[in-house]
Amino acid sequence: MYLQKVAGTRMCKMSGHYGLLRMLREQGYRLTPQREMVILALHEAEGHLSAEEVYERVRRQNPYVDLSTVYRTLELLREMGIVSQCQVNGPQALYELTVRSPHHHLVCRHCKAVIDIAPDDLSGLRELLLERYHFKADLEHLILEGLCSACAAQCEPAAGRSALQEATKPR
Repeated sequence: MYLQKVAGTRMCKMSGHYGLLRMLREQGYRLTPQREMVILALHEAEGHLSAEEVYERVRRQNPYVDLSTVYRTLELLREMGIVSQCQVNGPQALYELTVRSPHHHLVCRHCKAVIDIAPDDLSGLRELLLERYHFKADLEHLILEGLCSACAAQCEPAAGRSALQEATKPR
């Protein structure tokens, strides 16, 4: 069984979304059907969801739920530390449950694929930044942009190095 600290409480990952619902109640929030549906939509998601994607999943269960309710619920869950918000593909915010293993993101600039990577994969970066630049980095959530293997393979043979450089150029 894996325990992770979330919003000042320990939660068992095996308890799934029921543990999150219990956290809402324990912190004095009402457990509304809308909040339960939002948590369930995020729990069942394979990756990150936009508020609109959460809304579409919730509407399949209850067509009377309003988009503003989804936004308010996501904001409450974010404030509680149950949901994290990030912007990996442009200005649109994406949400995911924080009870999943902590991770960083690799974002393909070409196809917009998002690849989760474990914090251990960047374990030396914090020490390097501190040693070389005397900078104590907060690496809680890092987004690195570039090309996924499929897009890099398409760009490099087709037009040589310049296409790869163009695709990875910061915007």
